[in-house]
Amino acid sequence: MARSVTPPLILIVDDDEGLRILMADAFRHEGCEVATVDSGGAALAWLETRTPALMLLDLKMKDLGGPALIERLKQENSLVPFVVVTGQGDENVAVEVMKQGALDYVMKDTGLLDRLPIVVKRALDVLERNRALAEADTERGLLQKEIVEISEREQQRIGQDLHDGLGQQLTAIEMLCAGLKSDVGSQPVLKKQVELIAKSIREAITFVRRVSRGLAPENDEPRALEVSLTALAELSNSLGSTRCYFECPEPVVIDDGVKAVSLYRIAQEAVNNALKHSGAGEIVVSLTQTVEAVKLRISDNGGGFDHRSGSGMGQQVMKHRAASIGAELKVDSKAGHGVSVTCILPRAL
Repeated sequence: MARSVTPPLILIVDDDEGLRILMADAFRHEGCEVATVDSGGAALAWLETRTPALMLLDLKMKDLGGPALIERLKQENSLVPFVVVTGQGDENVAVEVMKQGALDYVMKDTGLLDRLPIVVKRALDVLERNRALAEADTERGLLQKEIVEISEREQQRIGQDLHDGLGQQLTAIEMLCAGLKSDVGSQPVLKKQVELIAKSIREAITFVRRVSRGLAPENDEPRALEVSLTALAELSNSLGSTRCYFECPEPVVIDDGVKAVSLYRIAQEAVNNALKHSGAGEIVVSLTQTVEAVKLRISDNGGGFDHRSGSGMGQQVMKHRAASIGAELKVDSKAGHGVSVTCILPRAL
C-alpha cells in the first residue's frame, strides 16, 4: 500500500482497544505509519499537531461520536479525509456521514480486517488522484497567467513601437509635405497632389494612434482601467454612427495590472463584436464594484443572436481571458434584443 518514500499516516479513532490494535497491526503490515486514539476528544487534541493522510473513524464513541467530531472539525476548518468504520445497524448513520464528506465506509464484522486495507487503499488512491489534478490545475492556471502576461507585454511593445516609431516618422513626413506645399505654391496641380498626400498621411497618423492605443492601454495606475475604457468609448465613437458610452459611478481601483488589462481586452472584444456584427445604435460599457467583486458589463441594443447557433471565437477568447484571472463571464442575448456581456472579478479577501 506504500505509495512513496514517506508512508501514509493513518489515524485510527475507535474506543474498542482490541480492534484498534488489530487495525493498527494490519496497516503497519501494509507499510503505513499508524497513530491511534480512543475518543473523539483525543482525536481533536491529536489533530492540533499533526495531519494524517487518512482518518478511520468509529461512529459511536462515549465522549464525542463520529458525526459530532466531523462537525467540530468542519467548524474549525480542519477536516481531514476520513473513512467511517461502523457497527451493524448503523448503515443509515453511515450514509448520512458519507454526505458529510466520508470517502467510504466499512462494517465491523468478521471480514473487517480483510476488507479495510482494500477500502483504505482505494481512498488513498482517490486522494492521490485529486492531489495530482489540483496540482495540474494550479500549474495550468500559472501557465495561462504567464501566457497572458507575455501576450500583453508583446502587444504593448508593438503599440509603443507604432506610436513612437511609425507615428513619429509619419509626423515628420507630414511636416515635409507642409514645406513642399509652400515650394510648389505657384503650381496648382502639384500643390493639389501634395495636399492629397498630406491628407493621406494625416489619416495614416490617426489610424496608427488608434491602433497603438488599442494595443497598449494605460495600465500603470490602479485606476488606469477607467482611463482605458474611456478612451475605448471615445475611439468607438469616432469610427461610425454607433454611439458608445462609458459609465463608472464611482472610482474602481484594481491594483493587479494583469487583471486590469484582461478586463480591458474583454471590453475591447465585446465592443468590437458589437460594432461589427450587432447593427446596434448604442453600446454601453459600465464598470462598478462592491466589497466582494468588480463588475464589467458591455451591452448593446442591436440584433442579438440565437444561442443555438453556438458561440463564436470572440466569446471563446473572452471566456479564456476571464478564466485566466479567476473571473466569471456570462453572455446573454436573444435574437432581436441585443447582447449583454458581464464579467465579474472577485476581489481577493
